[in-house]
Amino acid sequence: MGSQTAFAQGKMDCGLSNGTKASGEPIAIGAVVGKTGPDDFSASTQAAAAYFRCVNENGGIHGRPVNYIVADDQWNPETASQVAAKLVRDNKVVAMAGSASFVECGANAKLYAQEDLMVIGGVGVPRECFFSKNYVPVNTGPRVSATLIGAYAAQTYKAKKMVCIIPNIPSLGNWACEGAKGWGKEHGVDVETIAIDPGSADATSVMLQASSKKPDVILLNVPKGIMVPMLAAAEQQGLNKKIHFVSTTPAYNSEVPKAIGPAWNNAFDLHLEFMPVESAGPDNANWKAVMNAYASKDAPRDSFAQGGYLAARIVTATLLQLDPKKLDRASVSAALRKVSGFKSDMLCKPFYVGDGARHNGNSSGPIAQVSGNGFKQVAACASAQEPELADIRADEKKLGL
Repeated sequence: MGSQTAFAQGKMDCGLSNGTKASGEPIAIGAVVGKTGPDDFSASTQAAAAYFRCVNENGGIHGRPVNYIVADDQWNPETASQVAAKLVRDNKVVAMAGSASFVECGANAKLYAQEDLMVIGGVGVPRECFFSKNYVPVNTGPRVSATLIGAYAAQTYKAKKMVCIIPNIPSLGNWACEGAKGWGKEHGVDVETIAIDPGSADATSVMLQASSKKPDVILLNVPKGIMVPMLAAAEQQGLNKKIHFVSTTPAYNSEVPKAIGPAWNNAFDLHLEFMPVESAGPDNANWKAVMNAYASKDAPRDSFAQGGYLAARIVTATLLQLDPKKLDRASVSAALRKVSGFKSDMLCKPFYVGDGARHNGNSSGPIAQVSGNGFKQVAACASAQEPELADIRADEKKLGL
């Protein structure tokens, strides 16, 4: 990969990497993100914005800068529809990159299909993000993440009974714990789901409800802002001494080990949708260098930021293969569907888009554990044994992957 040579020479690898500021006609690329609401879910677009800034300082798309327009859906489906319509119809974006939302996939999948607009999402959350022809998340998603961490916990702790906690958001609460449940059925593990209201969940009562089921493992499949109080409540009730706690990727944030405290040291496992943020690969180092140069100091350097960076990188690499004078939505969408074998040391396997009816190109990842004020990797990349991925595996076979 060219990126690795460029970075080895001490330069950041961003698009053409030629050090010339792009000054031609801007190319509009959009994103929809849940910034204000129960949790700030904008790490992905902050990283994508940093990468596009770096691209614009390094020749842009053959001289044309990227005009990256990020809209906040406020965790509200109606708002999500309004802001997406504006991006698509008024701003005339040629693609979306780095979107991250709990509500926008369901609200906007139809619009994107009608307008033939491809979305390379940084973080897909609800079911519709993974069941849309035009929406392509680079992350594994909460369902596959829960299946992978659930399987790891069952095997490591010989668990027979598990409780999976999920927000009761439509297309999330009735879906994202079902993969772990399906895996459990096949392997003699009973998995029960508790769906909570993310806006008003009382951490103590949720933990009491979960522990009353007498599980060996409690699997948290919730945003960081909801998860930290739940772990505090669990510790207060002494549950951390009796039950193993594990989490999907939202727990993988540098603030979490300090926020939850020493009681969880070597006692809280989580699935990573990408390789660890400390990993030594050149692309991961490039992401950090881009963040340090082009993002604010307080922009998260977490899995979701890795997702936004990768989404922006995939879109940039695709645009650079096209004639800059003839760039339009149709040509960009067609080119994005042909993406295959996109390699990065941040991913367990090469990423692809394809022309399928739905997308889940990333369905693996390593396992980490809270260690001191950080994390340590405790298990290598594993691919999800996920009943729902049968069609995806068939598509991969067809594509020779």
